[in-house]
Amino acid sequence: MTLRVLDPRQSAEGEALQMAPALASLRDAVVGLLDNAKIGTARFYDHVEDILRTEHGVREFIRRRKSDATRPAPNEIVAQLSGADALISGIGD
Repeated sequence: MTLRVLDPRQSAEGEALQMAPALASLRDAVVGLLDNAKIGTARFYDHVEDILRTEHGVREFIRRRKSDATRPAPNEIVAQLSGADALISGIGD
């Protein structure tokens, strides 16, 4: 059996990807919240949204929900979230 190890820092073309620069502040930022469709995620994100809005001054949220936790987000959802300054993608079990 051959074990193949993939490096998540590489693009499909083999070029190393670079991290986006950190935001100086979340004040007036747009934050994307990608829900993975697990049972507790939406409720958890309600709390995250409240904290980020009240304590960090986030201006707007783009919330989207995948149809299934085992699948990648469809291109349409990725495109909608691309307008965000920051993105949170998590699980809610």
